[in-house]
Amino acid sequence: MILQEFYSTTDVHVAGEVFRLFDDIPFIQYESLKELDEQLPNVFSKEIALLLNEPRGFAGINGCLVVPPISRNSDAAAVFFNHEKTLPIHYGGVVAVVTALLESGKLKEKSNGTYLIETVHGVIPVVAFKKKEQVVSVSVEIEDCSVLQTGVPLLDSSYAVVQADHRYAVFDKSAAEADIGLSDLSALKKWGINTIQALKSTEIEGVILMDEAALAQGKIKTVTFREDGWIVRSPGFGSTVACFAYLLSKGRVKPDLTLINESVFESFLESKAQYINGKYQFSMCAKGFITGMQTFVLDPTDPLPGGFLIK
Repeated sequence: MILQEFYSTTDVHVAGEVFRLFDDIPFIQYESLKELDEQLPNVFSKEIALLLNEPRGFAGINGCLVVPPISRNSDAAAVFFNHEKTLPIHYGGVVAVVTALLESGKLKEKSNGTYLIETVHGVIPVVAFKKKEQVVSVSVEIEDCSVLQTGVPLLDSSYAVVQADHRYAVFDKSAAEADIGLSDLSALKKWGINTIQALKSTEIEGVILMDEAALAQGKIKTVTFREDGWIVRSPGFGSTVACFAYLLSKGRVKPDLTLINESVFESFLESKAQYINGKYQFSMCAKGFITGMQTFVLDPTDPLPGGFLIK
């Protein structure tokens, strides 16, 4: 076997969602993170396909390029992407980056536990808590979330439009003839694909199905679908604050509540809200787990250098 190219990565899962981090890429010139973000899909298309597609990756994996920060006050910079495009921000990815950098020793530990991660979306402040060299939790502040519309009719139900990290359509569980659980996964996926297809002419970027039966205990259960119909494996940072904002707008919860969101795969995310300067500010707490540090290689005779996707 002849090894033509090598790529070292770190895989981190946050509430079940997988992030593949790497930093050893060929040098290119850029003056801002936005410029790097714009170049990434073209300049590194081969690397993205190699690292995210089967047989090395899968349809639900998220990519993250970690580079030194442009901003003098930041600790690190990150560009997020999936199989189709780059993403301005991925809050779960921010947790993954801080966890990997601290636990690998690439990021110097601070006494106050506060770190600034530069993204195309802006500089994201996070607070990481370490115990015995392990990052036990990471808190992220999320400010940009607003309910744009409610009661929008679609098929035999209605939805609310909420802008968070993406623009979501939030549906009540009654819209689907299925429970949010693994036993109904096939029915949920069918409903999600049909709903996304019905919303194709809108600006909706994700669909959330929410079960608030346990809201009195501060809990909801959700399943989130991406634009391509893929079910997100975690409750989702954006999904959680989108549901929280919607429930606040309806008066069903109060800002001082700690809301726990459970995914269809039984993973959890915790969120809080504060009303400051006329708007709600959300914070979320999660823990990242490093699942692997590996080196991927490309053999020049590999018949599938770009990989493939199974959805």
